Parts: sequence; structure tokens; C-alpha cells
Amino acid sequence: MYFNEEHNALRDMVKKFVDKEINPKVDEWEEETVPLHELFKKMGDLGLLGITYDQKYGGQGLDYWFDLVFLEELGHINAGGVPMAIGVHTHMATPAIHEYGSEYLKETYLKPSIAGDIVSAIGVTEPDAGSDVAGLKTKAVRDGDSYVINGSKLFITNGCQADYVTLLARTDDKPGFHSFGLFVVPTNLPGFVVSKKLDKLGMRSSDTAELFFDDLRIPAENLIGEEGEGFIIQMKQFQHERFYALPGTYIKARDTINMTINYIRQRMVFGKPLIKNQVLRHRLVDWITEIECLKHLTHHIVRMKTEGLDATREISMGKLIAGQLSFKVSNGCLQMFGGMGYMNESLISRYFRDSRLLSIGGGADEIMREVIARFEGI
Repeated sequence: MYFNEEHNALRDMVKKFVDKEINPKVDEWEEETVPLHELFKKMGDLGLLGITYDQKYGGQGLDYWFDLVFLEELGHINAGGVPMAIGVHTHMATPAIHEYGSEYLKETYLKPSIAGDIVSAIGVTEPDAGSDVAGLKTKAVRDGDSYVINGSKLFITNGCQADYVTLLARTDDKPGFHSFGLFVVPTNLPGFVVSKKLDKLGMRSSDTAELFFDDLRIPAENLIGEEGEGFIIQMKQFQHERFYALPGTYIKARDTINMTINYIRQRMVFGKPLIKNQVLRHRLVDWITEIECLKHLTHHIVRMKTEGLDATREISMGKLIAGQLSFKVSNGCLQMFGGMGYMNESLISRYFRDSRLLSIGGGADEIMREVIARFEGI
């Protein structure tokens, strides 16, 4: 209904790439972190890092259904950290450059990002400003033809390997949403410091860092859009990030259920397979029904995006549902695995650990509820 032969051809290509280049290495990457320059170069050579981006900069210029196909197939990766690292690059750090960046920024940073020659990160969260984005303190002060940046960022995915950070910083002390700038900050400049790689509960195949900026000087032309409009641009960029989470969630949840069904068909309890327990069958069916609902909400969002409509309300609803569903399914399925599910060697334990982030990162559930409440006039 939604996909033609070209969409299916892309699906086959991404599936083969995941099966050959990613899943066989995931266990190793969970221990040592995915090598992003190596992985992104392979993906860039296949045209997978700029599905909807302008062909002028190396993108494919394809519609949002192709993007959906790409994201669905990444959902089959056997560790959440790898698709998260990819998503930071394709849907969190580069959309603002593509939509609002100058020709210089597109040629210098977007083009090599799409080619897989460089790695990006998004720098918004700070020690005292997570969900409260307007409360961030990192400052960018104009000095002639440069900006001088001082401050810190926390929980930055890809931060240890990034060649640049798309950074939100305060450009004015005045209150309000027009006191910020969004910048492209190269990481090879004096004053940039990776304080440490953070040790996370889940998503362990991706690196997450604390970053410091000490009198770091960047050219003024590294500003994305206009000074004072960075907060607004980042709020729009957040919609790409939050949408990114939806397809992978319903794909991973269904994979988790399928894996669990296979296990409880074979697990004997009181002389019969555990699948014979009606309560468990009904629980699985309830989750499958919720997965289907999230899938169709996602399809509706794609239709809205294709028509150029503002899907912030629907994306926020999808993000809220996705976080809750991801944890509910992984937690419930781990229970069905019993003691085996509690072992780190079991894939379900990894899915459980990874699932917890979705209700926190990219806008916590509570923030999504506030966004939806504003749209509903509540």
C-alpha cells in the first residue's frame, strides 16, 4: 500500500547491510564501542546517510517513505546503541544544516557527513539543562569575525568520535527564546575537550561523552541560520530526532515478541510449553495490538510530512507511546524468559537495558505530555 519496488529495493539493501556489516559485530561493539568512521564510510558509500537530503550535497533526494524504510530496517539491529549513533548523524545533528545552513556549511560539513567521511554529534544537554533547554548556560560571544564558546555539554552521543558538534549556545543573557545560536563546532580546535566517556546502563555500543569548551574560537560563518534563532531551529530539529525513534521502536518491539514466542514455545513448565498459558498469550497479543497502533500513527506522520504539514503534535504522541511501549514489551518479555532473561548473555537483557532510554532521551515523557497539552489547549 505504501511501498513500491524502489522502496523494497532499498529495504533489501539495508537489510543485507545490517545482516552482514552490523549484527555479526554487535557483541564486540557492546564491549568496545562501534567504530563510527569505519561504519559511516561504508554507509555513505551506499548512499544511506542522506536519504532525503538534496542530491547537490550527495543526498538521495528521496521521499519520506524511503526514510521510513531505512529506519525500520535499522530497527532489526541487535543493539540500540548502533542505530542511535547512526540516528544522531542522520536525524539529529545534520537536519538543521540541511534546512538552515549556508552554502559554506553545507559544502564543508553536510556534504562530507552524507559521504560518511566525518562523524557528527548534537550538543544541547548540559549538567543543569536537560529537558529545560532554555536553561542552558554554554555561551557563544561574538568577537569580530568569530564566536568564542565557553561551557559544557553532557550525555553527548558520538561525542568521543565526532569531528564536529552541532551546538546550541546562549548568545544573549536576555530571557526568552531568541537569545540562542546554533553552531557547527569542529572538535579539532584548541579549547575543545572530551572530559570522559560516560558509563551507561544501556546503549553500550555507542559512546556518550561529557564535553568542555574553553575559550574555543570558531568562525562566525559557522552559525546556522541567524543569531538569536538557534532555539527555534533546534526545536524544529528535535522533530526529526523524535520521529527517528518511532519506526525502530515498533520493529524492535515486534522482534522482541517474536524471539520471546519462540522461547516460550520450547520452555516447559509443569509439563507443558509456557506458550499454553493463556495469560501470557493475551499479554503478547495486547502488545502486538499496541505495536500496530504505533506503526499506523507513524505512517500517518509520514503522510503529514509528505504534505508539508506540522506533525509536532503527532510526533510527540508517537514519542510518548514509543518510550512506554518499548520498556513495557522488553520488561514483560524478559519476565517470560525468567532467570535466563536476567543473564547478560541473553539478548533480551540487552533489549531491556537499551529500552529504558527512550522515555528520557530526546525529550522525556513528561515533556512530551506538556507539548501535547499545549496543542490540546489544556
